[in-house]
Amino acid sequence: MVIINESTQKLELEYPCSWCYKVVAHERAGIEIAALEILGERKYSLNPSNTSRGGKYISMNLELLVHNEDERTYIYETLKAHPHIKMVL
Repeated sequence: MVIINESTQKLELEYPCSWCYKVVAHERAGIEIAALEILGERKYSLNPSNTSRGGKYISMNLELLVHNEDERTYIYETLKAHPHIKMVL
């Protein structure tokens, strides 16, 4: 469940929860490799999202169960730092 705290405008999540990262790269294979290297045997889904107008970039939705904020942030930072990944939203 996602709750926005009105007094601080901070996102408050109840863990564990399902979280979706939008991952952008030059090709689908790069995203698939990064997900496998980072998540290993964890259960996750990876679904096509968009392709840029010129076809240079592809985005995919990576969804998985996260157990706490540290884990959610770690996965985000690790994806963002992977050489095959251009951007993570």
